[in-house]
Amino acid sequence: MAKSSLPPALARFVAATAGRDMTGAAYAAMLLGTTAMVLLTLDATYAAAQRWIYALLWGCLAFFVAEWAVRVQAAARMHRVIAYLTSGRGLVDTACTVAVPTALIAGVEPRSAWLLAFTWALKVVPGVPGLRRLRRVMVVQARPLLAVLVLFLLVLFLGSVAEYALEHDDQPATFGNIPSAMWWAVVTLTTTGYGDVVPVTPLGRLVASMVMISGLGVFGLWTGILATSFADETRRDNFLKTWELVGRVPFFASLGPATIADVTQMLRTIDLPPRATVIRKGEPGDCMYFIAAGEVEVDLPTKKIRLGEGAFFGEMALLGNNLRSANIVTTSLSKLLVLDLVDFRVLMARHPDLAQSIDAEAVRRTLENRT
Repeated sequence: MAKSSLPPALARFVAATAGRDMTGAAYAAMLLGTTAMVLLTLDATYAAAQRWIYALLWGCLAFFVAEWAVRVQAAARMHRVIAYLTSGRGLVDTACTVAVPTALIAGVEPRSAWLLAFTWALKVVPGVPGLRRLRRVMVVQARPLLAVLVLFLLVLFLGSVAEYALEHDDQPATFGNIPSAMWWAVVTLTTTGYGDVVPVTPLGRLVASMVMISGLGVFGLWTGILATSFADETRRDNFLKTWELVGRVPFFASLGPATIADVTQMLRTIDLPPRATVIRKGEPGDCMYFIAAGEVEVDLPTKKIRLGEGAFFGEMALLGNNLRSANIVTTSLSKLLVLDLVDFRVLMARHPDLAQSIDAEAVRRTLENRT
């Protein structure tokens, strides 16, 4: 296999750029570029540092062009250029690359053309898991959301017609036609209430009250649908991630799918940096830990031992003495699965074979620690 002719640093940059949504350098370029775009709109700053601002903007644009070219080349090697260019990330990358040059070539005044650098801020969107989750929610809940939208438009139109009929004689300038009345209805439904257009007749105010209450109800429905569905999607994603982590732990390898599902619902995941204290000696124990990734060091009175991926600890305090018997710290970046005391007892009651395995391991460690 032929080695890359690129310098090592550049080769790492190419690999990271092709394989990730956003690198550290891309975040820096995005922040610097959008900041320079904002400074471009400040007349005093523009007059004092025009050359520096344009130099920074052109440098950021060059970076994004290079990033786009690297990703196109990587997609070409996998024969997926069209798939990349039509994907969300590909469309954003292309817009970031061509928007400003296209405007400049078209003759747009430079300060106005560089406002299109706002597209650079969109580069963070494909890499945000929460936004992808929200997109799934919008797809799954499309019908309920559409139903609420129809209700919103119905109230908007009926409220506009009613206010036009009741107010156009008294306020011909503001309620002289239905489109003008719609502006009032939108402001009232969204509870913005600018106050520039208000009904003056008693019936007009009654209709306005009904529209305001309807607006609260409509947006409450939207909020409820989105919040509930987003929470469900988050819970589902967390369940799948925890299931995958549980599957990595050899201790759970022999369990059936139903038992793993039961365990997964009880466990919570924590990520810890190196040298983080997980357990302090003498503290009361209220949970045990399984190591999904990383390593911890157990500081015993006579020696120190290390536990790696797949091991568990902290069960001693849950089985008998409720005080921790040793200090335990992480030696590397670690992902731990935590089982609380109440869930531990429930799990042991449901799965006696699991309880026996943990008891046997506890006895073995007790004997080992004494030697």
